[in-house]
Amino acid sequence: MSCGNEKIVQLPEITHSEVSEILDVSAAYLFYDETKKDSIELNRKSIIGTTNWLVNVDKRLTLKQAIPKIIYLQDKKRNAEVHKNAAAKNYYTCNNSSIKNLGFIEFTDVYYKEKQSEDFTLEPNTLVVLFNSDSDIELKLPDNETIKTSKATLLEDLKTITSKNVALETIQLFFNKNLTFQNYITFKSLLNQLNNKQVLIANDEFIFY
Repeated sequence: MSCGNEKIVQLPEITHSEVSEILDVSAAYLFYDETKKDSIELNRKSIIGTTNWLVNVDKRLTLKQAIPKIIYLQDKKRNAEVHKNAAAKNYYTCNNSSIKNLGFIEFTDVYYKEKQSEDFTLEPNTLVVLFNSDSDIELKLPDNETIKTSKATLLEDLKTITSKNVALETIQLFFNKNLTFQNYITFKSLLNQLNNKQVLIANDEFIFY
């Protein structure tokens, strides 16, 4: 995808998306830029506060690079005193290879936490998912049992655990700061396919250092 000044964003790839069309939109872009020290540039000039926001993040950026800019955008919208639309949502734009078109992943209610507060405690009956790397994922159950999994088996493992542990209520996500945005979107797309109405994925997502 390119924006008006011909800069290119390499969108993350997905194979599943619950949303494929959004109306009344404006866009922000997070570019991967090898010429800059932090390799990232944010363009939000065309974004309108009362619309649905499409946030186009280059898949090569790491979470350490991208998340602070995303938090900045979220705060601008959440803290707006005028020109506010409570019904407007935020989405990440992706390439959905299964339909050869764009797909969108909503993140309106996600609150990114770059530092775990000292008084943070897990709610009872919480499953912790630690995304250490693309191939190293840990599932920590409330009884302190840890199950190792990977991208290929994550969804099936979660389905098995949540079906067997009927007391589970919440899934708490932790992401390594060095994961690429492509890694992140792949995991989010998988989690959106869990479809277990008894277990909620927490809105707070921790980026660990």
